[in-house]
Amino acid sequence: MAANPIIIIGGGIVGLATAYKLSLRRRFGQITVLEKEPAVGSHQSGHNSGVLHAGLYYKPGSLKARLAVSGIREMVAFCRERGIPHEVCGKLVVAADQGELERLRNLHKRGIENGLEGLQLLDRDQMREIEPHVGGVAALRVPQEGIVDYPKVCEALRKEIEGNGGKVVLGAKVTGLELVEDEWRVATPVGEFKAGFVVNCAGLHCDRVSELAGEKREVRIVPFRGEYYKIRPERQHLVRNLIYPVPDPEFPFLGVHFTRLIHGGIEAGPNAVLAFAREGYRKADIRVPDLWDALTFGGLWRFLAKHRKMTWGELRRSFSKRLFCQSLQRLVPEIRPEDLAPGGAGVRAQAMSPEGSLVQDFCLLERPRALHVLNAPSPAATASLAIGKEIAERVRA
Repeated sequence: MAANPIIIIGGGIVGLATAYKLSLRRRFGQITVLEKEPAVGSHQSGHNSGVLHAGLYYKPGSLKARLAVSGIREMVAFCRERGIPHEVCGKLVVAADQGELERLRNLHKRGIENGLEGLQLLDRDQMREIEPHVGGVAALRVPQEGIVDYPKVCEALRKEIEGNGGKVVLGAKVTGLELVEDEWRVATPVGEFKAGFVVNCAGLHCDRVSELAGEKREVRIVPFRGEYYKIRPERQHLVRNLIYPVPDPEFPFLGVHFTRLIHGGIEAGPNAVLAFAREGYRKADIRVPDLWDALTFGGLWRFLAKHRKMTWGELRRSFSKRLFCQSLQRLVPEIRPEDLAPGGAGVRAQAMSPEGSLVQDFCLLERPRALHVLNAPSPAATASLAIGKEIAERVRA
């Protein structure tokens, strides 16, 4: 008896990694990835800063912590074997003042609990040997972190899937999902597909795809745009590799930081502002159904009420290079507004609860003939191969 075919909805890095891991397991039938765009990795996978995250920040025992720690090792090995540009350059997490020292020490302990290797607490002189222009009073060195070309990872995964007999179908936006007896019928503009099992890796649209499959949208994707500046070439000597702040427990996002890019240049950012479209990479991008979906969700209003100061500060910083620069100066005091040139932007597919809390961990919703990835923001790109393995082990097709 032939094994049931499996459909993966979404050709971002998580969907591709899942299809790749499934394609290695010969007990499954035909593996097909359906991607609505004309290319794979078109959204979160291709609109991020290209950092390899080692699992420093995440709650010990969480899926994020476990899969980031194993995922970075697997991602580095995958890139090394296939000649994909990457570099394990390490990063500094900087305590800007004495008030952040205790949080820095706690972060060090959390990293050890999560299994990170080689962590070092550095005093001011030691950290300036690594980053001569860094400010602050102390830093945590994370040697395992690095940078990578994620779009090339996506292309390599596509080749692996097709080499293993799978298919990646582009321009195949899923418009309908119906379970008829034991078979899914998946409607797209390029035809109907059938499968015994569906994996929803639709990223920015994962909640809507789950609804098409008959699930109630208890959590909702709220898109937050992260905007970046680039450091002008003559000032790029101020940053050697990666410089991050100590996370603020009152701030639900990581905060602006400096990132060296794998193909050259230094990026500064991102902030976090509500996007008026799920694929809204510019301030002017507005899609009424997406905006209506966000504004009619009670969870968003509870979130905004809970984080009024942060929300207002992020909005002001979005329109003020001077304020953006002030945040960066906590890490590199010599940076000036005139050093910043317009950069790119990404949109974070962040799941939010009806109570207005951000879903912190990866969220995998399992059903007898489906699995929905309902929250996979950063560090999902780094952890994608580990996430794909985790999903493959849960598929019962």
